[in-house]
Amino acid sequence: MYDYLIVGAGLFGSVFAYEANKRGKKCLVIDKRDHIGGNVYTEKLENINVHKYGAHIFHTNDKQIWEYVNQFADFNRYTNSPIAIYKKEIYNLPFNMNTFHKLWGVVSPDQAKQKIKEQKEAAGITEPRNLEEQAISLVGTDIYEKLIKGYTEKQWGRSANELPPFIIKRLPVRFTYDNNYFNDRYQGIPIGGYNVIIEKMLAGVDVRLNVDYFEHREEFEALAEKVVFTGMIDQFYDYKFGVLEYRSLHFETRIVDDTDNYQGNAVVNYTDKEIPYTRIIEHKHFEFGTQDKTVISKEYPMEWKSGQEPYYPINDDKNNKMYKKYNELAVQETNVIFGGRLASYKYYDMHQVIGEALVTVHNEFATNR
Repeated sequence: MYDYLIVGAGLFGSVFAYEANKRGKKCLVIDKRDHIGGNVYTEKLENINVHKYGAHIFHTNDKQIWEYVNQFADFNRYTNSPIAIYKKEIYNLPFNMNTFHKLWGVVSPDQAKQKIKEQKEAAGITEPRNLEEQAISLVGTDIYEKLIKGYTEKQWGRSANELPPFIIKRLPVRFTYDNNYFNDRYQGIPIGGYNVIIEKMLAGVDVRLNVDYFEHREEFEALAEKVVFTGMIDQFYDYKFGVLEYRSLHFETRIVDDTDNYQGNAVVNYTDKEIPYTRIIEHKHFEFGTQDKTVISKEYPMEWKSGQEPYYPINDDKNNKMYKKYNELAVQETNVIFGGRLASYKYYDMHQVIGEALVTVHNEFATNR
């Protein structure tokens, strides 16, 4: 018998397993994939740590979370400074004075703000009702048309005027010459890849890979007192209220033999709608690699279908109402703990997943000493 069956060897499941194991609890972690780490898993190609499921840059303002992850790995000084290419023109991201100067020739924050104000007024927007109007309100029509519209519509598979305004609020806008994407105090990539962290978290914990919880549900649940479930909450309840919707991603990863530096930056966004991928990731730059070859991944957004990896929840009214019904069932469970992005139907950054897992651990063991 185990104290906990943990379904999913990603960040949430691994943090819970580590903390439970520390407290003398016996855990079994299972995952349907052939590796631990979930979407933060890094695969070694040409001695380069490849972010198999897309770019993962750790960033947080929470000192306790930062110190927590640093007990498992040393972090480098990587700073996320992506660039955008539109019609062969290069622009700095996030939107900052370098972006505004390239577009309009402005050199002061006041000039940039005035340009945005003029374009917002010309568009006649007072209260933004959708992503398009929200974006124009924040950065003006020019930036919206060149750097937001095409990228966003590829990413979400929907017209920008059909998407909710809150999506664009995640994007930083600053009136300084600062290309650092994140405002967070702490930022970096674990030296050696995220596998270093997950392997240390799961040391001394029983792990079984290539197993599907739903194919052997009764068998697995009989092994443990409680279940920690990090998968899709609608699947847990056999889709009784319907199927929650996601966007998915397809990656084309290849080794580039004829150069050691393909694009000069870890992340380059392609904002033309005519180009089918949203960005190219060159993995070696996350760790300042000096290898003779390089590895790139083209990222293609797509509609999620059963059997594919769900990445981004579509948090519109219909899906949020459906999730609420599932969550009402979940909070009534006495022997099942739900956690992580799929069980919460919410987009999480890594530090948020870890924070949620630690709160869950505290609640679980404060009441079950």
